[in-house]
Amino acid sequence: MILVTGATGTIGREVLRLLSAGQAVRIMARNPSQVADATRDAEIVHGDFTDPSSLRDALHNVHTAFLVTNPDGAGDARFLEPARAAGVRHIVKLSAAAVTDSGAEDLITRHQRHNEELLRASGMDWTLLRPRAFMSNTLSWARSVRADGVVRALYGTSVNACVDPRDVAEAAVQALTGAQGEHAGRAYTLTGPQALSAAQQTAQLAELLSQELRFEELSPQQAREGLGARYPTDIADALLESARRQHSGSKGVVDPTLPGLLGRPARTFHDWAADHLDAFRPAPAPRD
Repeated sequence: MILVTGATGTIGREVLRLLSAGQAVRIMARNPSQVADATRDAEIVHGDFTDPSSLRDALHNVHTAFLVTNPDGAGDARFLEPARAAGVRHIVKLSAAAVTDSGAEDLITRHQRHNEELLRASGMDWTLLRPRAFMSNTLSWARSVRADGVVRALYGTSVNACVDPRDVAEAAVQALTGAQGEHAGRAYTLTGPQALSAAQQTAQLAELLSQELRFEELSPQQAREGLGARYPTDIADALLESARRQHSGSKGVVDPTLPGLLGRPARTFHDWAADHLDAFRPAPAPRD
């Protein structure tokens, strides 16, 4: 039995899509109705990181779990002990590439480092997936692209070796379903095949859409105001600090791990964008 958390998230949805129909899968969700039509014949159960009894029920008879937790990081500590007590053998955790950067001390990265330490000390087999930024983060530009033909972002020339979420999910499925011990004790840094800036991504989108797009660089204050409208202050501060590290060049290294795991090249941003163009196209005008 494989337990999947984060089933409505960017990676969890893809993990469920890629797991084979013959695999025993249980989905843990705070609101099971939100994932009722998310996948095939998986078992769907209520589970909440703040509710120990729901965790015990969700973890019953589970061999391997895919662990995704919120940026506040508290969920891992609540999950790992009941998982160990339930006899779970292997945890595949979605972490972040920033944990290996000695200069990364923002709140989110500190939480991820702490949670990795908790997992390694848990006594269960573990696999750590450490992706760079998801290519799908550019979907936050879709509204302004559709409305004004504009992309607005901070530090437009700084580069990131961003990764296609589908590739991260495929790596997760390999770790979840591989032979016993094949991926145990391994930490995988997962990047795309190119380090691209927001301005370069804008140019590729414009080419694919066959329309002119304008890039406008946000000031740090504008970026702070935008993030502050969407996230708590401490998370917004962490994201701004992460952007400053990217501006210093800390996120541009292309890692060869992902092609080695998948047996093929990692998908490019051009590949990802070509598959998601409808999100950036203006809605067709209504007919009379």
